[in-house]
Amino acid sequence: KFVPITWEEAIDTITDKMMELRKNNEPEKYVYFRGRYGGATDISYDATTKVFGSPNNISHSSICAEAEKFGPYYTEAYWDYRDYDLSETRYVLNWGADPVASNRQVPHVMNIWGNVADQATIVTIDPRLSASAAKSQEWMPVIPGEDGALAVAIAHVILTEGLWYKDFVGDFNEGVNLFKKGVTVPEEAFTEKYTSGVVKWWNLELKDRTP
Repeated sequence: KFVPITWEEAIDTITDKMMELRKNNEPEKYVYFRGRYGGATDISYDATTKVFGSPNNISHSSICAEAEKFGPYYTEAYWDYRDYDLSETRYVLNWGADPVASNRQVPHVMNIWGNVADQATIVTIDPRLSASAAKSQEWMPVIPGEDGALAVAIAHVILTEGLWYKDFVGDFNEGVNLFKKGVTVPEEAFTEKYTSGVVKWWNLELKDRTP
């Protein structure tokens, strides 16, 4: 059970645990969680964690809106929020998200979603009937935890049927699609442009992942 202790005891307890990790050469096992920003944020959350030797400073932002930035950053070197061109969109594949109810651009999405529904096909993949799913033409209630199975099945179909965007991804050197069910493909047979490891990914994960 919890018992009250003094601030001094609390600080000593935390310090002893941290120094034990340092002594065992395991500083990466130290994790600092914080909520919204505060006056000591830069010291306790950022500087102290780095000086200690751990990359694990997990903030409110790391599990909220800021995390959205990592997708475009790692794929497009673009560090910012993405407010998609919904006014020109004709097909929305909304996967595991609820932009009508839980997005930083909620007011904008709520304001424009009616027009999007009139001009575009909206498909929502989500285990629950979210607000966005209820406002979609099609709701695909994937079984919880099986999003990955659906994703690799889609990838398998895209590759075996030659549907990938060749101007961006690249193509086979001989112009013949070697992505066949259950068949390992030589990596040197494919020249990539702006992606990395498509054939390796096929061989390791996708070749047997039919729908």
